[in-house]
Amino acid sequence: MLKKFTKKKEEGFTLIELMIVIAIIGILAAIAIPQFSAYRSRAFNAAAQSDLKNASTSQEAYFVDKQLYSAAIGDLTGTTYGLYLSTNVSITIVAGTTSGYNMTAAHASGNRTYTIVGPGGSVTGS
Repeated sequence: MLKKFTKKKEEGFTLIELMIVIAIIGILAAIAIPQFSAYRSRAFNAAAQSDLKNASTSQEAYFVDKQLYSAAIGDLTGTTYGLYLSTNVSITIVAGTTSGYNMTAAHASGNRTYTIVGPGGSVTGS
């Protein structure tokens, strides 16, 4: 008995189909990557803003103990006044006296600088 050879149906994707899928992935990546960068920048800015608010609270605790606002961020960090800065956030105390303080904060990868003038001030960004 002779077997009849039949051509099997080949299955798979054509080159055009693969190129269309690659083009769609490229378009989605072109949209998503800039959005991801914006989200990261906002997160870095939020870390700086949060750390500045925490530094303000630490300044008030320092004032209760010393009757003077600190002029150095090192006085506020650690367990005594509870200030722990996020990675790459820098806070500068511009002035610390018996009547008030002026502090600025920024993240190394962020795009904003935040300022607070105390006591009782609110955080402003630039």
